[in-house]
Amino acid sequence: MMGDEGVCEPLSDGREAGEGWTNLSHRATPFSSKLGAMMRIRNKYQAMKRRRVEQGGLQASAGWASLRPTGPEIFTFDPTCAQAESGHRRKKKRKSSRVLFPSNGRKFLPVAERSLTKPLFLLLSVVLFLQVYNAFENLDDHLLRYDLEGLEKTLRREVFGQQEATAELLLHLRDYLSTYAHHKPLGVSLHGPTGVGKTHLGRILARHFRSVVGEQLVVQYFSTHHCPLAADPGECARDLRARVAGVVARAEEEEKIPLLIFDEVEFMPGQLLDALHGLLRPGQANEFLNAVYLLISSLGEAQITNHVLQNVSAGSGRSLLPDLRQALQKLHPLWAEVDMVPLTLLEKRHVMECFLDEMSQEGFYPDRPHIEQLAEELTYHSAGGLQYSHNGCKQVVAKVNLL
Repeated sequence: MMGDEGVCEPLSDGREAGEGWTNLSHRATPFSSKLGAMMRIRNKYQAMKRRRVEQGGLQASAGWASLRPTGPEIFTFDPTCAQAESGHRRKKKRKSSRVLFPSNGRKFLPVAERSLTKPLFLLLSVVLFLQVYNAFENLDDHLLRYDLEGLEKTLRREVFGQQEATAELLLHLRDYLSTYAHHKPLGVSLHGPTGVGKTHLGRILARHFRSVVGEQLVVQYFSTHHCPLAADPGECARDLRARVAGVVARAEEEEKIPLLIFDEVEFMPGQLLDALHGLLRPGQANEFLNAVYLLISSLGEAQITNHVLQNVSAGSGRSLLPDLRQALQKLHPLWAEVDMVPLTLLEKRHVMECFLDEMSQEGFYPDRPHIEQLAEELTYHSAGGLQYSHNGCKQVVAKVNLL
């Protein structure tokens, strides 16, 4: 029953409530028996509900009461409102469920497929490394056979004033002799004025190659000696082809590269130049492709002299080879098949070195003032404060022989 204040009045227990309502029913005689039974049932239900809440939710009520802020409580007509709200909040906080494997089951992990790409790549790398290594070993073997380092030392010691020309010549030889398979022969043409050391350079090369490949694989051909003016040019050309064929055939058997030196090319007749041009062309038999041809001539002397004098006086850096090649190709197409190496004019100091070397070989005491006196007797070109000999070292031997 509600009082005048509008709040629920708790009862001590069910017995007291029942007795109170019984007395009330006896006193209130106007109420019917049905209403009394309903009130008793209601009182009994309220007592059972209050005991269940007090027994089951005592601890939860105490916990929530400690966490709730200390403030004025809101009274409700139903004392179980706070308990119902706390239970509702607790139901919302559910832990995420985990998927568990059965204890007696097996776990099968994905098996990675083994790829053959990596082993094949490693194998290919090893094969490539071995091929490159063998190639370099073969290059070293070929170069060691021809002893180009020893040739370089000899040229530096015995050739004066031609450092650039000798370096270029050695570069061509090193590139060609590093392998035995070629698509065309090597043709190198030495050009320069008289007395600059062309023939001397050819003799040094012939002497060196005789020591490394043998006497039979080195040919020195002098035009005025092997094919004089009175000889038949056609016969000279046939003899030249036959001689070259014999040398390259022997070199093919021994797996070596021969050296063929042709001096005084400026005196060769046209048929002999044609034969030499045919030997230098590609597309021949294999034995003709593995050969070194060294051509020595004074052709282009005027172009070389003018270039040196103008280069010193005017400081021009224009290359000599285009002008020299253009001038010589007008004479014969042979010069389009060769690599040109020009030998420049010799300075006065180079001529003095020639005197010193020649006097030492002849057994004379190398007196410096005497050498300078002999060098002053020669004629020179003057350009840019330097003196260039007209005839190089050509007169040195004759001067020393007169001592």
